[in-house]
Amino acid sequence: MPSDDPAQSLAAVRDAITRAAKLAGRKDTATLIAISKTKSADEIAPLLDIGQRVFGENRVQEAEAKWPALRARYPDIQLHLVGQLQSRKAEDAVALFDAIHSVDRPSLVAALAKAMEKLGKRPACFLQVNIGDEPQKGGCAVADLPALLAEAQGAGLPVAGLMAVPPADVEAAPYFALLAKLARDHGVAGLSMGMSADYETAVTLGATHVRVGSALFGPRLGARA
Repeated sequence: MPSDDPAQSLAAVRDAITRAAKLAGRKDTATLIAISKTKSADEIAPLLDIGQRVFGENRVQEAEAKWPALRARYPDIQLHLVGQLQSRKAEDAVALFDAIHSVDRPSLVAALAKAMEKLGKRPACFLQVNIGDEPQKGGCAVADLPALLAEAQGAGLPVAGLMAVPPADVEAAPYFALLAKLARDHGVAGLSMGMSADYETAVTLGATHVRVGSALFGPRLGARA
């Protein structure tokens, strides 16, 4: 559970990431994305005040409502879209976000490429893999990853890596290990994996970005982030 003190919660998560990286013998660490979906600007501000600058949102519309004003006060914010993205919202997403973690189909690749060309802005892109083959989740099938990667690279998207959300209520490590293998096999460096319940395991298995919400802000009903 997070502390009532944002500084303590943030320090605890950062320390856990550092320990996990050291345990794995890593010389680098993982970027902490503070998942601020459903949180107001007033709830986010304490983390900004103590130096957290990388945040994640699930919905374009929600992010548009609160982040422009926060960015005016903290211009060095990096904003990541971690939720599903409709192709018709691609231009809005490119305009607002610095990274998009849910690129999962050719139609979205095409929409993002068109938006990037129009706006002259190129957010980092993570290809989302449906690592547990779950019909209710976004992400391309493992078997479809080579084709999607070729499509994204051919369209000129800046592919930073892969992203996945393992199935709930099972051991996440095998899924993280599979995503890491897929990244190695396909020559991409980034691994966006791990949330509040399992981010330390993800770091030991090579995560470059972890998406942590409830360990910083407190639990949300039905949430795993």
